[in-house]
Order: sequence, then C-alpha cells, then structure tokens
Amino acid sequence: MGALAAPHVPSAWSRTGNISFGAVVLAAALPLIFLHARYQPDLGLDAGGTHISVTLSDLAMLAVALAALATVRSTGLAPLRRGRPVWLAAATLLVLVLVSISYPLLRDQPYDWPARLVSALKFCEYATLAPAIALLVPRLKNASIPLHALVVWGVAATAWGVLQYVGLVHQFLGHRPAEREPSFVGYHDFAALSGALLVLGFVAIALQDNDLLDRRWAATAVVAGGLGIVISGAMTAVIGIWLALAAVGHVAHRRHVLARQTAAILVAAALLVTFGTAAMRGSALRDFASFLGLTRNPTPGAVESYSQRTVLGYIGLKIFLAEPVTGVGYQGSSDEFAYGPQLAVARHRFPDQPAAAFPSPTHPWGVQNFYLQTLADLGTIGLATLGLLFGAALWIGIRGSTTSSLALVGIAWLLVAAGVWNGLGIVPGIPLAALTWLGFGLATTRE
Repeated sequence: MGALAAPHVPSAWSRTGNISFGAVVLAAALPLIFLHARYQPDLGLDAGGTHISVTLSDLAMLAVALAALATVRSTGLAPLRRGRPVWLAAATLLVLVLVSISYPLLRDQPYDWPARLVSALKFCEYATLAPAIALLVPRLKNASIPLHALVVWGVAATAWGVLQYVGLVHQFLGHRPAEREPSFVGYHDFAALSGALLVLGFVAIALQDNDLLDRRWAATAVVAGGLGIVISGAMTAVIGIWLALAAVGHVAHRRHVLARQTAAILVAAALLVTFGTAAMRGSALRDFASFLGLTRNPTPGAVESYSQRTVLGYIGLKIFLAEPVTGVGYQGSSDEFAYGPQLAVARHRFPDQPAAAFPSPTHPWGVQNFYLQTLADLGTIGLATLGLLFGAALWIGIRGSTTSSLALVGIAWLLVAAGVWNGLGIVPGIPLAALTWLGFGLATTRE
C-alpha cells in the first residue's frame, strides 16, 4: 500500500477562532480513550466487595462530558434535536442493561451483581460519547482537530504494531514477531481504530472533501488504517470496511462526485486489506475449514479461534432459548448458572471439540459475539432495542449524509464497529465501545 505520505498541517489547525475549546478537549482525550487499560495506571478503589477501576481514559471521558455540558450552557441542546430517535433508543438500551441486573437476583441465581453493576455503569459511561460528540463537533469546522488527532494516533498505533510484528518491541503476550499484533490498543480495538482511519480516508477521497481531510491526510489514513487492520488480523474488521465502503459509495454516487477511477482505487484498497488480513489469519481460516469438514484438521485436539467462537455462539443461542424474552441478565451468559445447563447438548453437538473450548469456572469464555450475547443476556427485548438504535442512526445518518460529510463518517465508523463486534462479547470501557458511540453521535450531525 506504499509508504506513509508526510501530510502538511491543514490551515484549519491555525484558525483557532473556528475551533471550539470543546473540540480541543475531545482531541486531547482521544489518545487516552484509544489506549489499552494495561498502559494506564489504575486509580480505582475497592468497595462493596468489588473493585471499581478508574483509569486515565475515565478521566478523559469526564473531561469530554464536562466540555459537552459547558457547550450546552452556551448553545443549548439544538445540536441534539436531529438525533432524538437515536437518543431515545440509546436511553432505552441503557435502562434495559441496568434493569437486567435484577433478573438473576429475582431468579435466585448465583450472580456477582456488584461487579456487573460496575461494568454496566462503565457501559453507560461510554454511551455519553454519542451526545457529547454531537454537541462538541456539530459542524465540519469543529471536527478538524479531533479528526486529525485521531489520524495521528492511528498512525502511531500502526507504527507500533509494525515494530511488534518485526520483533523490535514486545506485545501483551511477550515477544511474538510475525504474528497478529495488538499494538498499544488490543487486537480488536487496534482493528477498530485502524478501520476508523481507513474509512475516514475513504469518505474524504470519495466525496473529494478537503475540509474533512486533504489528499495527503486522507492517503495517510487509508495506508495506516489498512496496514493496521492487516497487522491486527481481525477478519471481522474486514466485514465492517466493506459495509462502510458500500455506504460511502452509495452516498458519493448520490452526490454525483464519485469518479470511476476513484471508486476503483477504493475497491482495490479494500481488496488489499482483505487479502492481507486473510493471509495473516491463514492458519485460523484453515482450521475453521477443517471444522466445517472442508479439509482435514492438521492439529486435532487444539482449541481453534473460529471453531471455538462457533461453539460459544451455539451455547449463547441455547441460553437465549432458555430465557427468550428477557435474557439471563447483563453479562450473565458468562456465569455457570447460565451456560452450565447447555454444556451437555453443546458437547453432543460438537463432539470433536476439546474440553478447553467449552466454558468452565476456570475459563468463563463468554459468548464472544456482541449480538448473540445481547440475545442471551437481554433477550428479544434487548436485541430489538439494539436493532432500533442502529437502525435509527443509519436512517438519520444516511439522510443527513447528502449534505453532511461528518454524518457519513459516523455511519462508516458504526459499520466498522458493527463488523468488529462479531468477534467480541459485551465488553464495556474499551476503544471499540468508544468508536461505536462516537459513530452514533456523528451520524446525527447536520453539516
């Protein structure tokens, strides 16, 4: 994909009169929000038999929330009006998450509700990013510094991932060169951050919007983002970037600004990322092919990534069928009271899978798919609410993207996040969650 271009600093950075103080706060907060917790000091405390973790990313979130509140005092709630269906669906989902903590208690199940409550509050904390970004960057001129700051941070993450890949620096699991790498973000979160860069560049190039990113910045975002996805080895991110590319192409076509050559370049970039990521995960894909019976398994008895996720997803569906309306409670699907009754039928359904692939008290793997875990934890009501939230954001964002480049960026980020969530369960307080809520907020912008 070529060497990283050296972008020139856009004039908008020097026009501080056009940039709100809140946008500067958001730009300063993004590197901490998109940083793995192991690189942050834990400033938390023990209370009620559980640990309340407070990290630098939480303080960054607080700063963003305070900046948004200050914006409300000066400009009111006008930037939020367009996104009222999104805010209503989001509030309903958050209420469901909090209420669902009572389900296991009402059913007299062994459930660590204090720890789940802390986790649920973290889920709600990151949800504040959606209205905050809608208030802080309601227009394109306000978004310049935060978007460029994210590109700089994403380039740094990709560079660090490259150093891990060539063996010059260690990653979470030690010295593991020539493997998929987490950078300083985490495997799935690195993919999400890189995907955000890639599709941001796609939007700027397809719409020919130099106010969003000029050509050099857009090219840098595409190269760094694409390389980051490949190094992260997350095929789920590949799903997201193709969905995002389809949305970008649709909007650019409606605006009559997408040239055939430009479209071919964007498709070629997406294909390079797809093939590169598939090559990075070649052994995992071969193992999954053997799981499906398409090839012979070269490593029988080993726990393989995609086959285990299939097993865990099957168990999640069985948990859902046991409590189809309400689910078993927030993150309850990771507890033995929920998965235990389903182990026998799962082992019968997948007799060739090793014992370590199934959840146990020692290894409470969880469902490892956001949508299936939503079904298991929150039931049909929860998944329907989540669907309404995504649907409302996509509807408002696609309608607004005919005039708002930021709304299209929000849609693209949402679709990238939606893809990555296929490989991860409900985990609050991570960069992937931040990207998701930032996407919801940007989708409601009007200019």
